[in-house]
Amino acid sequence: MTSLLWHVARAEGFIQKQGRAQGLEIAVEWSRLSGGSAVNEALLSGAVDVAHIGVGPTLLLWDRTLGKQNFKAFAAVGTMPQYLLSNRADVRSIRDLGEKDRIAVVSTSSQQARTLQMAAAQTFGFEQFARFDNSLVTLPHTEAMAVLASGKGGVTAHFSNAPFQYQQRKTPGVHVILSSYDVMGGPSSSVLAVTSEKFRRDNPKTYAAVKAALADAAQFVRVNKRRAAEIYLEAEDSKVPLADILAFLEDPEIGYDVVPQNTERLARFLHKAKVLKNDPTTWKSYFFDDVHQVPGG
Repeated sequence: MTSLLWHVARAEGFIQKQGRAQGLEIAVEWSRLSGGSAVNEALLSGAVDVAHIGVGPTLLLWDRTLGKQNFKAFAAVGTMPQYLLSNRADVRSIRDLGEKDRIAVVSTSSQQARTLQMAAAQTFGFEQFARFDNSLVTLPHTEAMAVLASGKGGVTAHFSNAPFQYQQRKTPGVHVILSSYDVMGGPSSSVLAVTSEKFRRDNPKTYAAVKAALADAAQFVRVNKRRAAEIYLEAEDSKVPLADILAFLEDPEIGYDVVPQNTERLARFLHKAKVLKNDPTTWKSYFFDDVHQVPGG
């Protein structure tokens, strides 16, 4: 569901409409990539100009390109919790995870992996933030779902994402042991839209059109939930019942707003953990300045 705003913008032609309002015809080529690492590589290579990735991978991209390509975020594209799930009945929190547990994440630098490090620091003391790093196994969410449900393959936990985590909760024996909202101290943007300083500078009208299109899509989702759910199912070629997607969109924990929320806590943690060389003193450090006037965080 982190791609919903893009799916809506594509289906409704919002980028093209915003471009035409500025006298510009924009041809959009869409790419599907899995995981923050793959997206970062595509951005750095120039294979894509604009993408959405988790806050953690965004911060890593900002840090690695500061003073060079200067990749930054320009919008949030979703505020939703991410759940760490387990198939072990005796595991009720991360305190119950041991050396034999294997935790599936989409990548070791993903939003979920960074959130788990932050949770470990909060639970066991900062010096133990990497406590579960050796327990991580990288799997796409769909594969991790299947392995966790089967109880085979050694995977006993999966730090999931929407919509997979909501399907997983229906599996007998699979239960939530941690929510990212617990770690972040409340609702927080999980995914951000990013681009480079060069793309923004060289294509100001296109940049503005994409940014405005995301805002249009967010408004569309708020007032047309059923159609937004249908667009999502069509785009993903998903067999998930429409009622399940509608229930997700009605969940008070879920929000689609381009204004970033509560991202600084993770940024400060990653700098303290020396994952980031540069100090993001405020959320405005890793957002372009045209976003700075919004009441974000």
